Amino acid sequence: MSPRAGLTTEAVVDLALKIVDESSTEALTLAKVAERAGVAAPSLYKHVKSLADLRRLIDLRVVQEMADALRTAATGREGAAAISALADAYRAYLLRHPHRTNALATAPDESDAELSRATHAVAEVVFAVLRPFGFDHVQAVHATRCIRAAVHGFAGLEASGGFGRPEDVGQSFEVLKTMLVQGLTNYAEKP
Repeated sequence: MSPRAGLTTEAVVDLALKIVDESSTEALTLAKVAERAGVAAPSLYKHVKSLADLRRLIDLRVVQEMADALRTAATGREGAAAISALADAYRAYLLRHPHRTNALATAPDESDAELSRATHAVAEVVFAVLRPFGFDHVQAVHATRCIRAAVHGFAGLEASGGFGRPEDVGQSFEVLKTMLVQGLTNYAEKP
């Protein structure tokens, strides 16, 4: 194999994400990425330090994509409409990319400034949507965690086929969004 002209770190991450999307995070190896890139595995070390580094770059990309998706969904909306749009965007992303859930499930190592900034960007979108509810910072953190747990949990279960009953899963998600908005409203009114 000869080095492929134009191979970049971004292209390596793109190829790795295709492997993850087709199989799983566990199926990702540098050898598979090199094969897809049409290069010898050692050539990848010009672009990534290791498999762990590649996984970190994947996490970074996924978190950045989620921040963009949520920001786009929330733009021009507020209150219940904004919460609903955030939930829909989060769910849609995980349904399109079910093998990316792990990248969104764990908090980054705080010593990783770049990944921490990206993760905080996701939270900032949610904080902005929650601002009209009048939450202080601590309440906004609690509310954000609850939204994330509910939507990530639902979408993760849905993507993995975890809902076996015949009732419409989309309708269940609408119920979840209604419960979230009602819960946030009640939480906002709490003395």
